[in-house]
Amino acid sequence: MQIQFRKPSMPRAADTLPGRAEPVSVPGAHFVNGRSMAAPYPAGMEIADVAMGCYWGAEKKFWPIPGVWVTAVGFQGGTTPNPTYRETCTGQTGHAEVVRIVFDPAVVSYDQLLRVFWESHDPTQGYSQGGDIGTQYRSAIFAHGSEQLAAALASRDLYAAELSKAGYGAITTEILPAPEFFFAEEHHHQYLAKNPDGYDCHTATGVACPIGLGVAQTQS
Repeated sequence: MQIQFRKPSMPRAADTLPGRAEPVSVPGAHFVNGRSMAAPYPAGMEIADVAMGCYWGAEKKFWPIPGVWVTAVGFQGGTTPNPTYRETCTGQTGHAEVVRIVFDPAVVSYDQLLRVFWESHDPTQGYSQGGDIGTQYRSAIFAHGSEQLAAALASRDLYAAELSKAGYGAITTEILPAPEFFFAEEHHHQYLAKNPDGYDCHTATGVACPIGLGVAQTQS
């Protein structure tokens, strides 16, 4: 018997899971730096939300960067309110696995964070990342405000040209104004700090992104 693989696709809004009115989790302190993962944040901080495959490994790329106040993981871009991790993994919430980055723009710029984003995964893979397949693993930038949106679009165009030179296909990254962010359950935050030998699947292209030069790369 031949088994046919069904290509992942975004669910229709009418077919998504109902979710719930109350949050699944209210996160506490960051496991690495002890800061609160939930607002309010210190004055002057800004938020960046990105999706780049499994959020366990993605989050680890950002928390060591100077100027990043705190990170957290959650779900964004779908229809189901307050989804669980298991619900999101069914593909029936419409959400992507997202890293929330709270940062001080006086120390690290949004462009510098975008550079880490582009260089830390393969944004040409559609609804997958490495061996992970599903709409929840898609690449996305959820922009907070018009300046972030413009910067994200400009960075995509710059990186697309570099990827094309290297033989890669078109970028499939969603770039949209940030919808509501839902925190994941407590044990998912800083997962690879809590589980150093835990699963970390990311497939970087090795192609440099020509924006945000100068950010200290403290995490390989």
